[in-house]
Amino acid sequence: MTENKAKITTIRLTVAALFMAMNIAMSSFGVPVPGGHLYLCDIVICTAALLLNPFEAFLVGGIGSFLGDMIFYPTPMFVSLVTHGLQALVISLIAHKTFKKHPKIAAGIGVSIGVIIMVAGYTFGKAFIYSTVEYAIMKLPYEFAQGIIGAVFGMLLVFGFGIKKLFNKVVNDKEKQG
Repeated sequence: MTENKAKITTIRLTVAALFMAMNIAMSSFGVPVPGGHLYLCDIVICTAALLLNPFEAFLVGGIGSFLGDMIFYPTPMFVSLVTHGLQALVISLIAHKTFKKHPKIAAGIGVSIGVIIMVAGYTFGKAFIYSTVEYAIMKLPYEFAQGIIGAVFGMLLVFGFGIKKLFNKVVNDKEKQG
């Protein structure tokens, strides 16, 4: 029994670490757009939050983004820790605790609220870090675009491309065996 529990813990830890590494990688570069960059880390954060439990999702979103910023662009690293951590936590809580018979609706509500959390967190965070509200407001369209892209592609990956079924088969079925 303990051997099985250790294996389950190892599997979940490995999956969370993989998502965290992907988050760090996606935080390392942005897609250049006029006036700024779009970062694709929200795709990883939303995908992980829809699959993992709230604590694991917080680690992927918060710690992963913090480490990515610390390595590549340290100024907003604490904003990323709080904002993406809270975003992932809330998405995971809503996706796993509400509308159990309608997981896609729960996930849609979760990622929508996640976009709001991300946009608000970065807007307030940038206004505080850079001491200018104008800069934060100027970046609002990019924050919305990043959040929406992350939410849509996260939902597509989880439900459209079958990652949820694969995840459940690999991770959750092991728990039932234990």
